[in-house]
Amino acid sequence: MGFGFASLIASPVIARLIAGIGISNTFYVLGAVYFTIMFLSSLYLTPPPKNWQPEGMNEKSKKDESQTKDLAQLTANEAVKTIRFWALWAMLFINVTCGIAIISVASPMAQDIAGLSAASAATMVGIMGLFNGFGRIGWASISDYIGRPNVYTTFFAIQTVAFVLLPNVTNAFFFQLLLYLILTCYGGGFASIPAYIGDLFGTKQLGAIHGYILTAWAAAGLVGPLVVSWIRETTNSYSLTLYIFTGAFVVALAISLLIRINIRNVRKENSQSHVAS
Repeated sequence: MGFGFASLIASPVIARLIAGIGISNTFYVLGAVYFTIMFLSSLYLTPPPKNWQPEGMNEKSKKDESQTKDLAQLTANEAVKTIRFWALWAMLFINVTCGIAIISVASPMAQDIAGLSAASAATMVGIMGLFNGFGRIGWASISDYIGRPNVYTTFFAIQTVAFVLLPNVTNAFFFQLLLYLILTCYGGGFASIPAYIGDLFGTKQLGAIHGYILTAWAAAGLVGPLVVSWIRETTNSYSLTLYIFTGAFVVALAISLLIRINIRNVRKENSQSHVAS
């Protein structure tokens, strides 16, 4: 959630600093502030006492043990050889590609399609950071109740509809509402992926597997803005871009459904192995 809120808080502060003290001095000020905050935070963060658990955790763990069992316990190198790893990678790549692309052109697109003024569009971009943040904690919390596969399927179903509607919505309120909804899914995709990794590959090397998965984010950060800018310059319209991204979400939706088959097969194999042993 802090990641999502950062743009909401930092962007206006940075803009004022640049206007007041210049770009170079802004970097010096930000560097000093960030160093201080991170250094003080590192002093507070320490490992808990050995075998420490929150009150009631043992009882809750025993009660929920059958519901929270991981699909497997794999190393990072073992995980990347599975179909479900690349399914997760592809889903995150598509979600982030389209999300970053929308963020990068949100202001001019709102002015072009919905007729927002430059000031209103700038305000909208700031509020988008708020929904990005709340989407992270909201969707991640929901995933604990309905499961990660259901959450990702919901993401792509919502965004498929939203991206189809966006080019045709000229009402400023509904246009912004669709953008905010998309941003919750964008943020929620980031927040839910670590738990999804844990469900499918266990916690044995979750950090390393998460690092491998996040290469999808790096690739999407390159592809998304480039694609939307190129199509905009070529067609002089955002509509085609949004329809292309709609097609991408249809692919992601199909992957989110197909991965369930792989999960079901692995569970079946695990069950058979358990019975045999």
